[in-house]
Amino acid sequence: MRSREKLISTATMPTVTLPPKENALFKRILRCYEHKQYRNGLKFCKQILSNPKFAEHGETLAMKGLTLNCLGKKEEAYDLVRRGLRNDLKSHFDFIRINGDYSLTPRAPGWHVYGLLQRSDKKYDEAIKCYRNALKWDKDNLQILRDLSLLQIQMRDLEGYRTSPDKVDYEYSELLLYQNQVLREAGLYKEALEHLNNYEKQICDKLAVEETRGEILLKLERLDDATQVYRRLQERNPENWAYYRGLEGALKPGSIEERQKIYEDAWEKFPKGLVPRRLPLNFLLGEKFRECLDRYLRLNFIKGCPPVFTTLKSLYINKEKVAIIEELVVGYETTLKSCRMFNQNDDGKEEPPTTLLWVQYFLAQHYDMIDQQTLALDYINAAIDSTPTLIELFLIKAKIYKHAGNIKEAAQWMDEAQALDTADRFINSKCAKYMLKAGMVKEAEEMCSKFTREGASAVENLNEMQCMWFQTECALAYKSMNKFGDALKKCHEIERHFVEITDDQFDFHTYCMRKMTLRSYVDLLKLEDVLRMHPFYYKAATSAIQIYLSLHDNPLTDDSKELQADTANLSDKELKKLRNKQRRAQKKAQLEEEKKIAEKEKQLKNQKKKKEDDDEEIGGPKEELIPDKLVKVENPLEEAVKFLMPLKHLVKDKIDTHLMAFEIYFRKEKYLLMLQSVKRALAIDPDHPWLHQCLVRFFKGVSDSTELPETVRTVLKQEITRLFGDSNATSFNQAYLNKHSNSIPHRLAAAKMMVYLDSSTETKATELATALNESLNNRTIQICTEVLDCLRGGLLGDCKEHAESYRAECHKLYPYTLAFTPPGYEENTKIANGDRPGTKNVTVHVFVLVFLVRLCFRSWLNFGNCSLSVHMEHIVAHI
Repeated sequence: MRSREKLISTATMPTVTLPPKENALFKRILRCYEHKQYRNGLKFCKQILSNPKFAEHGETLAMKGLTLNCLGKKEEAYDLVRRGLRNDLKSHFDFIRINGDYSLTPRAPGWHVYGLLQRSDKKYDEAIKCYRNALKWDKDNLQILRDLSLLQIQMRDLEGYRTSPDKVDYEYSELLLYQNQVLREAGLYKEALEHLNNYEKQICDKLAVEETRGEILLKLERLDDATQVYRRLQERNPENWAYYRGLEGALKPGSIEERQKIYEDAWEKFPKGLVPRRLPLNFLLGEKFRECLDRYLRLNFIKGCPPVFTTLKSLYINKEKVAIIEELVVGYETTLKSCRMFNQNDDGKEEPPTTLLWVQYFLAQHYDMIDQQTLALDYINAAIDSTPTLIELFLIKAKIYKHAGNIKEAAQWMDEAQALDTADRFINSKCAKYMLKAGMVKEAEEMCSKFTREGASAVENLNEMQCMWFQTECALAYKSMNKFGDALKKCHEIERHFVEITDDQFDFHTYCMRKMTLRSYVDLLKLEDVLRMHPFYYKAATSAIQIYLSLHDNPLTDDSKELQADTANLSDKELKKLRNKQRRAQKKAQLEEEKKIAEKEKQLKNQKKKKEDDDEEIGGPKEELIPDKLVKVENPLEEAVKFLMPLKHLVKDKIDTHLMAFEIYFRKEKYLLMLQSVKRALAIDPDHPWLHQCLVRFFKGVSDSTELPETVRTVLKQEITRLFGDSNATSFNQAYLNKHSNSIPHRLAAAKMMVYLDSSTETKATELATALNESLNNRTIQICTEVLDCLRGGLLGDCKEHAESYRAECHKLYPYTLAFTPPGYEENTKIANGDRPGTKNVTVHVFVLVFLVRLCFRSWLNFGNCSLSVHMEHIVAHI
């Protein structure tokens, strides 16, 4: 009794912290115990305990006792552990079982050590008491809990062993949800529902339980029960689209009226809900659609919801609905301007001025969507004139110019938008993206530097952060400027990111199993299996393949040889002048290069620590990506194949994958692989214009080739006959033209192949490709730009004289598109339209105006002898 009282009285004794030297010795004791080097461990214990300051150090005494127990000195071991427990009741170690034994790490109570000694003597009841005492100090220690549970089941203490239903155990909860997921994936829905009902109380994620139950009940056709579940979920979150779909699946409405009734009930129950008002627009038609849309739009315009157009964008595939949308919103705009009401027949309630603003904002997006950019600009300009500080307006204006084909003007207006709020990272990133599309790479880098790490290059920092949207847009920008080396560098950086993401799985295999996040782990594995389906990789791979194909078709020439050829016919005076010019240019380039080197050295110095860490990664330091080296690759087609192979395996549903494969194999003269590519493409879209060009070239290649083995030629001809009959390339091309004579993209493809097969048909081909009749389908800025490029590039024969006239015709149709504007037209148009050139900050104009008004008003108050207008004129004149 006295000893127990002493134990309790010493429970408040402070833990002695060892200084660095003794702490290092203690760690060596632990290692010795782990490796069963007990004699050495005792020596280190002696070194600590021989110091008078630490003669009664609890952890060291406990470790010495545990070590002596392993040497068979049990009595001495018990004495030392008891002393250690008295001296430091809260001393912490963690015991981890290794090969049947325990190793020690500093985190388990001394009671745990005492329990281990009791267990080694088979005193299981006493050991259980020790473990329970240990849990009082560290109740969440899993190792102690495991050891306690083993002893409890050994002693058949079932009440103590069983899991408490009220206990929150997230690991066990995740295990149960994963088990249920496996049952559902196996199609065992009845068993999955039974499992869910049995273990519901032990699952922490109650929302997942309800959603899973609703899904299972729908599968089992228990519709009444499923209805109750989805109504409960609907009350929990009335803005979740999935719950309404589940409710529809449970109620199974037999008509549009019954289906609409589901949402009308939701309107009454959730009067502020937007989703129950939006979803009926997907299936309603005619007047019912108009009524529902009217309620939905008015609610959003009054509240001022900028995303309202985005929520309706999916309806624009239906021309009838588009007409109703336009009629309604144009009517709103007219009456709001005249009487500040949505409808003159309303009850007389006037709307605030902001309602008209959001209606104009919506109409600008509407007309942009239906390719009427002039009207779209009229509405957005009206909105900007009324509220020149609203960022969303400038975002839409930039988007309109982008869709109109003037990306430079779009970038300027996006810069105007970000100038209104320089702390908004979204606007900043959007502006950088538009700048990259406009070829303004340096400006985009400066824009991104506002949010990247200080003291480091923005480009390097974005690469470290795997910011692939920026690198993708950079690659496309460099590609459009024919800077193939820089573009390939970005493509390879993105490829490395995906390699790193794949390698990062190693960090999660053990982590997810240890934390029992099994559902997330399975999702991770599924994601990694199809990782290169991601749009970022697809864009980078597509760009890289196109560049390598271009490098194969137009290999880089030796600059020195070109220079010799150019200077051969120059006089001595002209040659001397050229040499001086070259020397000046060389000196200037050298200075710029030295500046770049100095900046790079500074960046490397700032990033030295990180690069040292990177060198320790698996595989060692990575090879530096040098643009000049990348662009001078010996075999571009082999490099293209490296980017192609993941697409062939994972992105089979996109026709461009197989057409790019054809382009590579066509240049490598691999006819069987060419056949494989066109067959896969035919299964996706047999009328695709690019595919038609591949087929014609394939037909001609097979017929013209004299080096094909006879067996290969036989197989190819059999397949061609099976797929296309006995037609040759020319008749096949004519049949394609007859079938698609009303589509401009198809006419262009047929025209290019006419010239490819017979150069004497270039006049007819040009007439086919350059037709711009309103009766023709698929007339867009993109296809007209492609026709113009073909005229200028000679793909339709020697008809460059037709390019200017075609450009002029396209300019009439698309007046804002840069590709169709004559030189100098852009600046003249800005001045004539009164549009602000450049990237002025609208906020500055507003502040100046406010300042002037205040100044005039104050002057008028102080000197009221003349009118306010006179003071205004006086101040403006002086300013």
